[in-house]
Amino acid sequence: MEGACGGSCACSTCHVIVEDPDKYDTMPEPSDDENDMLDLAFGLTETSRLGCQVKMSKEIDGVKIRLPSMTRNLQAADFKGAKKS
Repeated sequence: MEGACGGSCACSTCHVIVEDPDKYDTMPEPSDDENDMLDLAFGLTETSRLGCQVKMSKEIDGVKIRLPSMTRNLQAADFKGAKKS
């Protein structure tokens, strides 16, 4: 897993697919920023998350994830008019 933005929720290279819908349902909802980045992810599914935004907890202990077959290294700053830090 690449994690090109270093965990700042500014790309989609850490896209993961949660294999267990019950575990997915125990996770907090993705933020608007995470959903925006997920829109750029390859192979988006109903249980997609950005790995850098998933907080480990006892509720999701043992969660099984898979990586999509490829990633896109698109970052928020790649879009015209986006703020660059």
